[in-house]
Amino acid sequence: MAARVGDVVTHYRARAALSHPAFCGLERAHLVVLIQELADPWLGRCESELRERRGGERKRAAGAGPDHKLVFTDRVLVTVVHLRLQLPHAALAELYGVSRPTVTRAIHEIRPLLAVRGFAVPDRPGIRLRTLADVFAYAKAEGVELRIDGTETQVRRPPAGRPGRKAFVSGKKKQNTAKTTTISDGSGRLLWSGADRPGRMHDQTAMRTEGIAEQLCLYPQVKAKVDEGYRGLANDFPNQVQAPPRKPKDKVPLGENYAWREARRRQSSARICVEHTIGEEKKWRPLQRYLGRRDSYAETHAAIAGLVSDRAARRPTRRHTSTELVPAWKAAC
Repeated sequence: MAARVGDVVTHYRARAALSHPAFCGLERAHLVVLIQELADPWLGRCESELRERRGGERKRAAGAGPDHKLVFTDRVLVTVVHLRLQLPHAALAELYGVSRPTVTRAIHEIRPLLAVRGFAVPDRPGIRLRTLADVFAYAKAEGVELRIDGTETQVRRPPAGRPGRKAFVSGKKKQNTAKTTTISDGSGRLLWSGADRPGRMHDQTAMRTEGIAEQLCLYPQVKAKVDEGYRGLANDFPNQVQAPPRKPKDKVPLGENYAWREARRRQSSARICVEHTIGEEKKWRPLQRYLGRRDSYAETHAAIAGLVSDRAARRPTRRHTSTELVPAWKAAC
């Protein structure tokens, strides 16, 4: 009995500490909503696994058998903390007074549920975007101009002699990386993040294999701003995809050079919000340098991006004043 009370006290203290935003990266109110959202899917998954293991319906009433060493709330909490700080499983197990495999199983149970949640929609509670087609349909319905950019995360170097070892070597960073693409709106709110590909693949190729060209054909009203890495898309869809203006040739008038610099600055200012969105994702330690298996990177990234989108969707829409130069008065003829 004394050991049982000690376990309860240990779990309570660990839960009180790890639920602080400094550890989990989420406000406590957001954490409560997340736990309520994942409760039914987790319970359904557990019942499905038990049914498959038994080969039929349960023969005893629900609740029979040994209790979980980590209750569902603590399972969600250790998973979120691990995603936020990439703490070792053994360290989290020590905080709760359980074994390391217990924490590992909890993370492997909760992380897939977080990964399939999708991305929150600004000003539309309860609606989530899960595919690139959903993003383009939303952009068409709401008249949103998209911002698209790619980023890389360093991953572990595979053993020598393994097939496909060079596919993850980034030509830009000269490291083993995984590449992902992020889409945001004009206010820098995350709408979608995916297209996880090896670091050697070009940004534009990653999005083409994800089907962005087909979506641009299906939704000709949707427009997007991109950087120089998506020049091919801008050439194929000049009325929809806007890339930075091309540099003028040598020996052009000085006025044209200044005009090109100003146009490039304006395009960069309108597109910079997606860089801030990527910066929000990079605050989570696994997306700075991923120490786990490369096979689980896509799932980890999707879980983190979904949590980031929850917070971003609550930000109000910002209305930017135009910086276009207009005459102060009409000149008399």
